[in-house]
Amino acid sequence: MSMPTPTPRSPKSLSGLLPFLQPYRLRIGLALLFLVLAAAATLAFPLALRQLIDAGLSPSDKGAQVLALRGHFVALFAVAVALGLFSAARFYLVSWLGERVSADLRNAVYSHVLQQSPEFFETTQTGEVLSRLSNDTTLVQTVVGSSLSMGLRNLVMGIGALGVLVWTNPMVMVQVLGMLVLVVWPALWFGRRVRKLSRASQDRAADSSALAAEVLNAIPVVQSYTAEAREATRFNRATQGAFEVAVRRTRARSVLVAFIIIATSAALLWGLYQGTQAVLAGRISAGHLGQTVVYVIILAGAFAVLGEVYGDLLRAAGATERLMELLASQSPVTSPLNPAIAPVVLTGSAIEFDSLKFHYPSRPDQLALQNFSLNVQAGQTVALVGPSGAGKSTVFQLLLRYYDAQSGCIRLDGVATSSLSLQDLRARIGIVPQDAVIFSSSALENIRYGRPDASVAQVQAAAKAAFADEFIRALPQGYDTFLGERGVRLSGGQRQRIAIARAMLKNPPLLLLDEATSALDAESERMVQAALESAMRGRTTLVIAHRLATVQKADRIVVLEHGQVVETGSHAQLVAAGGLYAGLAALQFVS
Repeated sequence: MSMPTPTPRSPKSLSGLLPFLQPYRLRIGLALLFLVLAAAATLAFPLALRQLIDAGLSPSDKGAQVLALRGHFVALFAVAVALGLFSAARFYLVSWLGERVSADLRNAVYSHVLQQSPEFFETTQTGEVLSRLSNDTTLVQTVVGSSLSMGLRNLVMGIGALGVLVWTNPMVMVQVLGMLVLVVWPALWFGRRVRKLSRASQDRAADSSALAAEVLNAIPVVQSYTAEAREATRFNRATQGAFEVAVRRTRARSVLVAFIIIATSAALLWGLYQGTQAVLAGRISAGHLGQTVVYVIILAGAFAVLGEVYGDLLRAAGATERLMELLASQSPVTSPLNPAIAPVVLTGSAIEFDSLKFHYPSRPDQLALQNFSLNVQAGQTVALVGPSGAGKSTVFQLLLRYYDAQSGCIRLDGVATSSLSLQDLRARIGIVPQDAVIFSSSALENIRYGRPDASVAQVQAAAKAAFADEFIRALPQGYDTFLGERGVRLSGGQRQRIAIARAMLKNPPLLLLDEATSALDAESERMVQAALESAMRGRTTLVIAHRLATVQKADRIVVLEHGQVVETGSHAQLVAAGGLYAGLAALQFVS
């Protein structure tokens, strides 16, 4: 499910970029200065041309005429040099600005998305976020680093050329301006349609990116069901939809540009025709007409470029809207303004779950936990068992504050977790998830992920404790071996042991094990179980396990069903009680 599409707005949406432009005010000022100077040099060219025609080519002494022509051509060359230098400086500054703002915007959006709670990703596809980070920021870069500068330059030149034409040919240009007003209104009306289609085109492109990201992340499953052709057809349909919307946008934009160019050219040619009549009547000189012709060309060219730039601005406005939506999204889980300081613990953290009631945002009518209460003393190992959907993983997610419960409280060492900063809370917790996450880097960096400052010796010690050192050293480059995207070069058991080594290296007072040995074979499970038992000493451990053999040594077993605690006790006590746990045990330990 993608984010909802808001009503498209106007190029005013680009105002969202102002905070990203503000730090570079000096460069923007310099760019505008060189822009104005380049426009002024362009506008000075027709004046020098008029002098060349009226003075340099007037009947006079041949020697004086040669000197005059030489002087006029030197002046024209000086104007050309100034134009080249000012244009180069403007181009460098605005190109730098476009790259810098695009990079800052991409960094800001990515950093903001990383801080969102899992609730955000329940309704937003990862592929759509990636599309906004790449496609939309590229559009913004094009506008800031090119189109906007071109538009401003042509606007200045157009206004300057129009001012000179009105000053030198007032009656004719009054008629032309009246005709241009009739051009502007239809162009603005048609531009709204282009803007809507631009936004729709970007949304369809994001949909295809989201589909591709989802399928590529599940490529083994796709291939196992021989669904390659089916998924390719789905992607073709998505890209075809994006293509059709893009064609409609391009068609509408082409009509807009053609209308602007034809209408403005007709108005300006009318003015030029009136100028030729004035020369024939002797009211103006040939040089004056030449100057008028060049200014008319400048004005017509400026209008044509502005039409193109307006289309780019509309696309960038849609892109900016989408990026600002991401930046405006607020995570419901945040650190308090004045966080409490948790006490230093040496023998594990004490945990208290007090009357928790919680449902996931996407499932408001289905309680995941109800009246859940549990006290875990420092240094204890407590196992959470129960059927799928009983709420075991939800307990972990609330403890880590991925979500906040609708009612109730969680205390860590006597301090409410909601009053701790997220960084302090999560720094005290190590987790080994059921599906081990391996990053596209080396084995060394994967283990060191939770403790970036750890030495190589410390990393190797953690790997040995997790029985991962032997197979890591057997890799082609040992600890420096690149493990591939999502650890595709490793077996499931190897990935899990690296995840366990990562948690052990972090050395937190509270350890969460979510089916930590589920992906291991019998031999690996025995080794890792021994390593985990060593790691659990001196710290509090919560264990989720479906395989009850892994939790028999826990200090206490808590049985959940439908989000409630239904039994608690040791393995022997629960088996003797003959309840839900006994039934689960009978299924697994039948001889």
